[in-house]
Amino acid sequence: MKNILSKVFLLHIFIFVSLAASAQLKLSSDTNKFDPNNPKEYILAEQPTVTGADHMDKNVLVLISGLTVGDKMQVPGQKITDAIKNIWKQGLFEDVQVFVVKTEGDKVWLNISVVERPRLSKFTFRGVSKGEANDLRDEIKLVRGKVVTDFLLADVKQQVVTKFKNKGYSDVTVNITEKQDSSLSNSVVLFIDVKRGDRIKIEDIIFHGNTALTNGQLWRSMKETKRKRFPYSIFKPSKLIPDDYADDKQKIVAKYNSKGYRDARIVKDSIYPSNPGLIKIEIWVNEGHRYYFGNIKWIGNSKYSTRTLSAVLNIKKGDVYNSEMLNEHLNQNPNGNDVMSLYMDNGYLFFQVTPVETYVHNDTIDMEMHIYEGSQATVNNVTVTGNDKTNDKIIMRQIRTNPGDLFRRSDVIRTQRELSQLGYFDPEKMNVTPTPNPDKGTVDINYQVAEKSSDQVELSGGWGGGLGFVGTAGISFKNFSLRSALTGGKEAWKPIPTGDGQQISLRFQANGLPYQSLNLSFVQPWVGGHKPNSLSFTMFTTTESNGVPLGDPNRQSINIKGVSVGYGVPWKRPDDYFSMLLSLNYQYYTVQNYASTFIFGNGFATSISPKVTIQRNSEGNNPIYPTTGSDIKISGEWTPPWSLLKPQQDYADEAPEQKYKLLEFQKYKFTASWFTSITNFKGKEGSEGHNVVLNARVGFGILGDYNSALGFCPFNRFYLGGSGLTGYSLVDGREIIALRGVDDGSLSPTTGGVSIAKYTLELRYPISLNPQATVYILAFADAGNSWSSITAFNPFNVYRTVGPGVRIFLPMFGLLGFDYGYRLDNVPTNPGMQRSQFVFTIGQNLGEL
Repeated sequence: MKNILSKVFLLHIFIFVSLAASAQLKLSSDTNKFDPNNPKEYILAEQPTVTGADHMDKNVLVLISGLTVGDKMQVPGQKITDAIKNIWKQGLFEDVQVFVVKTEGDKVWLNISVVERPRLSKFTFRGVSKGEANDLRDEIKLVRGKVVTDFLLADVKQQVVTKFKNKGYSDVTVNITEKQDSSLSNSVVLFIDVKRGDRIKIEDIIFHGNTALTNGQLWRSMKETKRKRFPYSIFKPSKLIPDDYADDKQKIVAKYNSKGYRDARIVKDSIYPSNPGLIKIEIWVNEGHRYYFGNIKWIGNSKYSTRTLSAVLNIKKGDVYNSEMLNEHLNQNPNGNDVMSLYMDNGYLFFQVTPVETYVHNDTIDMEMHIYEGSQATVNNVTVTGNDKTNDKIIMRQIRTNPGDLFRRSDVIRTQRELSQLGYFDPEKMNVTPTPNPDKGTVDINYQVAEKSSDQVELSGGWGGGLGFVGTAGISFKNFSLRSALTGGKEAWKPIPTGDGQQISLRFQANGLPYQSLNLSFVQPWVGGHKPNSLSFTMFTTTESNGVPLGDPNRQSINIKGVSVGYGVPWKRPDDYFSMLLSLNYQYYTVQNYASTFIFGNGFATSISPKVTIQRNSEGNNPIYPTTGSDIKISGEWTPPWSLLKPQQDYADEAPEQKYKLLEFQKYKFTASWFTSITNFKGKEGSEGHNVVLNARVGFGILGDYNSALGFCPFNRFYLGGSGLTGYSLVDGREIIALRGVDDGSLSPTTGGVSIAKYTLELRYPISLNPQATVYILAFADAGNSWSSITAFNPFNVYRTVGPGVRIFLPMFGLLGFDYGYRLDNVPTNPGMQRSQFVFTIGQNLGEL
């Protein structure tokens, strides 16, 4: 019976193939010579001729057919059928036929005749806006001359439908029609008609069967599928995207699992229209029972004791069972406090741990942790790819994983941070690929980076009536190469010599004749190229006047020339996040007829002040939007105590130009900034997630004296309030500190403060983390005050403001800020100040506090 069925099946196949072949096999003559039921064997005498293939190489088409001179074949038969199928599979033709041109004895001549599918001439969208049409063109990537196939049309339709469904148009329909293009042969124009329908929003999500978790907990667990509720729909539109909805259902189950309900599942769900443009979602859950951890045993560990591993795992008998937490404590803790990190930081790259549930009794689960420690691995080769501009040596000196070193996971993570802090690379595109070799006990590490623009240009200006040129011109290069600039020739200046990590900036600012300022700075981050000791140099000159030209006896002016040299040294203790910066600052003041606005009218003043700054900076990988870490800084600046060298000097009746000829002061500041990620969303495909971050900042400053008879120095004082846009005023060295929502300098005495306190809380959320256009919104609370003496300092007597803001980072212009501040407290010294105001800022933290 089995044999008979097999023969019947083969007979059906033979009949189908024979009919298909005969349907495409045409005879030019002697039609009665060929019997489809009695094929004859022939030898292909010559390469088949091809007709109808106007846009394709005919030899290639014969090659695709598989028909070769000298082939023996049945006519009609399988060889010709296969040839037709091979050509048809290319999807380029509407019809494929094989003709028998002639036969002579046992030889046959064939012709392949094809009808080409039409090619695309142009296409247009109907029913969408011009902007949407442009976006669709970029996505579907249709090009002129492309063969219009059924697959192509179906793919275009699917892409357009998906595009609009992801925007919430669940009822979108797409229809594609073809029209012959009379100007081109065998070409068509595609008309893509889109009927989007109404945007469908989610009116409500209703849960059934949930008793252990509230509706709110389940709603929050769904990260992409949200109800139409204000203000949440501002940040996450309430639209239904099928793929996101499927993922969110898994997140509901994961939420239950994290609370110990490991058997939780979604029984069913229903989606139905509720009102015009609105739908409701109902989800039925079966929570199951809640489970707890029982006994946990470690098997296979020799390097670390069971007590040590249990302490790192930090899960005890009786804790709620949470598989996600278990996995995080074993392998994936973002802070590195997990068992795998413990091993990998000691070279055990091949370490593996597998949790096994050994016994489930009632609501308790006993577990065993099966460990494979493996051997320690050493770093073999270290490579960097993707650095098109930055020289390898600049990157390699930041890398902590050197060949021959014991592999440490923490060194890899720290290297990523150091490369991000350079500011030359896109943190979101940075990646590390380790390639282990278990046989040799080594690992090759490749760091992948993507260059981004870090240079900035500032240019604004005009011609003010009676003032002359008014504006600013500045340029800053953060990855400059002085070596290439001097020795690279013309090729290096296309457009700018880059790659050695040096920083150079030049800035000129003018407000006509009354004000001109020129500033030049240079930073060499690695002096000598062997250690990360930085050398910086800054020089500037600033002139402020009444606008009268030089040489005029009525000219009133003050000119300041200054030079600063700094030397930075990293520290290894207490940890290697510490550094110290030593700097020497020199300023020379020339005053002419300036008594109306300055402390003395004519004369000179000199300030020489060494400064020491100790800093610990552990901010995260993204310097524009840090999510973790802190930046703590303490500094001291001192001039020589000139007055103490003249103990008998009487300063009571001395003229100011003599009293302050040599400036003396001692200045101390403390600032701290902490970043804490409030949420822990994961980005798609390994990119950084959009997380809410809390930034807390605090700052204190004191300006002291050496001699009470001389008093506090009138220079270098603190001025609190407003935008703090300039950061410093070079006229008298004042430090201008921002506090949003009040007038500039309104929270300081008119002569400036000698002690200051300031506090800031910011809640931040990123709109875009693209390094070419980073945007985040924030809500802030500022508080601060300054005092005319040190004894009056009271860190709790502060003025408070609150408000929203936005930050926009553009590589060419830096960080731009727009804030709206509302003042909560009255300021007795300025009763007429408006209650709220807008604030514009440039830079991240001007004035240091």
